[in-house]
Amino acid sequence: MIIAHKGAMEKEACLMTQFEEAVSCQESELDVAKAALLIAKSEYPALDVPRYLKRLDEMAAVVDGRLGSHPSLIQVITEINRFLFEEQGFLGNSLDYFDPRNSFLNDVLERKLGVPISLSLIYIEIGQRLGIPFAGVSFPGHFLVKLSVPAGEIVLDPFYGGLSLTKEDLEIRLRQIVPDEKWNMLDFGRLLAGANKREILTRMLRNLKTSYIRSGDYNRALGIVQKVLILRPDDPNEIRDRGYIFERLDCFRASADDYERYLEMSSSADDAALVRTHYQAMHLASSQLN
Repeated sequence: MIIAHKGAMEKEACLMTQFEEAVSCQESELDVAKAALLIAKSEYPALDVPRYLKRLDEMAAVVDGRLGSHPSLIQVITEINRFLFEEQGFLGNSLDYFDPRNSFLNDVLERKLGVPISLSLIYIEIGQRLGIPFAGVSFPGHFLVKLSVPAGEIVLDPFYGGLSLTKEDLEIRLRQIVPDEKWNMLDFGRLLAGANKREILTRMLRNLKTSYIRSGDYNRALGIVQKVLILRPDDPNEIRDRGYIFERLDCFRASADDYERYLEMSSSADDAALVRTHYQAMHLASSQLN
């Protein structure tokens, strides 16, 4: 059993290295779909990454074959929506939103169920292969896709079949999650800013982290937060979350170290007092082991 455990750890370390290599490049060279599949490979060690990249190529080719020589943007969007959501049946998984499979790109391509970020990634990847520069939008609570055009921006929601959203639609959604006293502080333009590739991967990983923490699967949650920290090595919230995960795994010294680092970086944070309590408990627990 020890050998098997050691072998699993070595495989995960190898996959972590592969992921780090995949994202350690210029933004323009980063292959988001490949990196997303490498995330899934920790769960599915035999996953054939080229096979699923080819699947995206084939999907885009089907759409391309239905377009004329000079299609309008509206025609392209209509055809992508028809292919993905009417014919292929891709759907937002509202019934089991926190199922980790909703965030694994291979699972989403197979099951045709996903969350906003994973369905948006497929939409963006197909657009990229068609020469359409869709961008992701880290809108509060719900990832979206946008396309900048001379008249403004087209905002789409792949979770709901590629639904086109007006500014009024977006404001209605914001009203549901933003308290009235904070409404005047919102910068609508900033909320619709395009997400870069690392931000897309970070949001996918954070969804997975949330899913695993909710289910109490802290070993998997640890692997996910380690990948987030490859992308955002100095993010205090991720360091704090790793400290919490280490705490749940009874890794007291590692937990105390992360909590201490968080407090050094975010001493005035709203949760600083609570984290300090956890740090003291972990520091005491680790000292008692010596």
